[in-house]
Amino acid sequence: MTDPASHPAVAFLGIGLMGQPMAARLADAGFPLHAWNRSTAKARTLATHGARICESVEEAVRGVAIVVSMLEAGPAVSMTMDAALPAMAPGTLWIDMSSTRHDEALAFHARLGRQGMRFLDAPVSGGVPGAQEGKLAIMAGGSLHDFEEALPLFEVLGSAQLVGPAGSGQVAKLCNQLIVGATLNVVAEALLLAQAAGADPAAVREAIRGGFAGSRILELHGQRMLDRNFVPGGQVKSQLKDLRNVLAAAGQAGVSLPMAAAATRSYEAIEAELGGADHAAALLALERINPEVRLGTGEDRLPEA
Repeated sequence: MTDPASHPAVAFLGIGLMGQPMAARLADAGFPLHAWNRSTAKARTLATHGARICESVEEAVRGVAIVVSMLEAGPAVSMTMDAALPAMAPGTLWIDMSSTRHDEALAFHARLGRQGMRFLDAPVSGGVPGAQEGKLAIMAGGSLHDFEEALPLFEVLGSAQLVGPAGSGQVAKLCNQLIVGATLNVVAEALLLAQAAGADPAAVREAIRGGFAGSRILELHGQRMLDRNFVPGGQVKSQLKDLRNVLAAAGQAGVSLPMAAAATRSYEAIEAELGGADHAAALLALERINPEVRLGTGEDRLPEA
């Protein structure tokens, strides 16, 4: 990692569940940090890390070399970019670490390019624990030059891989989310099958952890399902947004993805009531279509309304 004294000033836009620990790590690593969030109170949590708390997007991006956005979805990134552009200097590098559609990432790249600025789409995987520990998987799309410029920042947050030109980071994230979303549903099915067929589902999970079926999803979310712990972590509504983006990208690419479609329908069944629950709530969607079977005997732990 480079000497902290040489770190460029960074504007971090979006201080939410993921953004707060990511921004805190950057500030602690010596990056001069301008923090902005639509609700300023959330950004103020970074004052103890030495960040400058900004009341407006324009204030946050003025005079920085790098802008990092970590926002809810593409429309929020677009609106924030609209506000930021007049205050940004030519040559500024915008790194969007939000999860957006592939076509949105391409549009952001083109818009910034027309203004003499640069863009990387660099979505992440690893959830809040990965953000807190600096162990995020970062999938970047853009030029090699811009990626190498961003590496000192990425190294604070996790492990980064350049996967192709602009837009490719979002494609990689969609592939990641497809595997996560589908696997969550399959793990739920496996544990519910064990329960229904008379086996001990906790023992079944333990037995298969070391084989080819072993995975981080089985490890972490399989245990969440057994514990009936649906306090987020990753949320149903976020997983569903990503799966819908997967299907949109598949349509644009001309391919049919039946597993992605099935996982999407599963989450859609609980979106209205449990959108804020952990995405391990795929189990609850499955139990609704199998009302005679319930995994374990514990009470459901759900997010507060």
